[in-house]
Amino acid sequence: MSWRPQYRSSKFRNVYGKVASREHCFDGVPITKNVHDNHFCAVNASFLAIVTESAGGGSFLVIPIEQTGRIEPNYPKVCGHQGNVLDIKWNPFIENIIASCSEDTSVRIWEIPEGGLKRNMTEAVLELYGHSRRVGLVEWHPTTNNILFSAGYDYKVLIWNLDVGEPVKMIDCHKDVILCMSFNTDGSLLATTCKDKKLRVVEPRSGRVLQEASCKNHRVNRVVFLGSTKRLLTTGVSRWNTRQIALWDQEDLTMPLIEEEIDGLSGLLFPFYDADTHMLYLAGKGDGNIRYYEIGSEKPYLSYLMEFRSPAPQKGLGVMPKYGLDVSACEVFRFYKLVTLKGLIEPISMIVPRRSETYQEDIYPMTPGTEPALTPDEWLSGVNRDPILISLKEGYKKTSRIVFKAPVKAKRSVLVNGIDLLENVPPRTENEVGQRGMGMGTATDGTRRPPVHCLSWGGGQTSPSSFRG
Repeated sequence: MSWRPQYRSSKFRNVYGKVASREHCFDGVPITKNVHDNHFCAVNASFLAIVTESAGGGSFLVIPIEQTGRIEPNYPKVCGHQGNVLDIKWNPFIENIIASCSEDTSVRIWEIPEGGLKRNMTEAVLELYGHSRRVGLVEWHPTTNNILFSAGYDYKVLIWNLDVGEPVKMIDCHKDVILCMSFNTDGSLLATTCKDKKLRVVEPRSGRVLQEASCKNHRVNRVVFLGSTKRLLTTGVSRWNTRQIALWDQEDLTMPLIEEEIDGLSGLLFPFYDADTHMLYLAGKGDGNIRYYEIGSEKPYLSYLMEFRSPAPQKGLGVMPKYGLDVSACEVFRFYKLVTLKGLIEPISMIVPRRSETYQEDIYPMTPGTEPALTPDEWLSGVNRDPILISLKEGYKKTSRIVFKAPVKAKRSVLVNGIDLLENVPPRTENEVGQRGMGMGTATDGTRRPPVHCLSWGGGQTSPSSFRG
């Protein structure tokens, strides 16, 4: 009997990436030059937000998603932070609410007016102080409204209830800087990667570590839950300094199910998972390639599909939620690629080629919408619930009428688990000591510096060097 190769049938084997034409890109954007390993970009169906280069504090642009083309140099910014902005995330249930975190130790909640900004925004609707060092990550809970997670360089993850404007839980199991956070589908589990080379699965309400992996051969950087498959995928570096991915069983982290080397480049690998199509996208920071795979339930678990190639290196990538995609073009994923050298934000659509122009139900199953499944009090009491699903068949229109109401807060110490977070300050890193010497630090007693106005680098304005001293 003659040998025959094993072919695998997949409806996604011919998925291809399509770059938007120049007039549908966002041009002239002063993208930040910060080297922090984040995306610096957040997207929803209404707005695109990008962290920008600025003097005298941190700022980011918020542009209506249909306002493509060249962005004016004096375009209004959100510029209330006193330090560099390190991460931004849109509220998944309220389209005009965005969270940001910064080197000034604060997390801030901003309400963007309908139609976008008309002037610089310096006042946040909510300022959250609880971390004693810079805050590197923010994540919204996937099924609960007004629950926000923040991870700081004080090695703590704080859980904020925005209905009261206070931290209600603290996860302090980490021994070093937290690199990445990812939720499972119903938000009952939180996976984290840490600079101490450990991968953890945590029960967020109690802070209890359910599983922990010491990654000696696979130095983890990023982690993502693979939907409801009870598996995790991490990206990192092997002992030979090659880029590598590993697949894990969330209930047993003693050994990875598979490890696969990708290439010998040095840039960080960002993983993105589409639970609807079971496709995994791997995008390298500093190169222009996006590889994509299909995740299976049986060995070999990971099937390579194709690679999108581009000569322009990407600094970060924003991802459009499912309800913002063009279903008539069979678009299953859309990236917003940050090209720093050109000041360009470039949409990249991942498309399944189909001849029929009718709605393709097999590639668009029911998907999470913009309606929260839980209130903060329900989630904090121990309730778990899957996200509320919607169909994209008729062209989804947002029906959620939730309005964000900022609580009135009095200034006082921040107590969580009996610890005053503003008093319990860990030692500073060498970078922070250097920045403090340049006037960029924040007082260890939690006192706030006077606000610094956001200044653009260009336009003939005063040089930032004249503000030092």
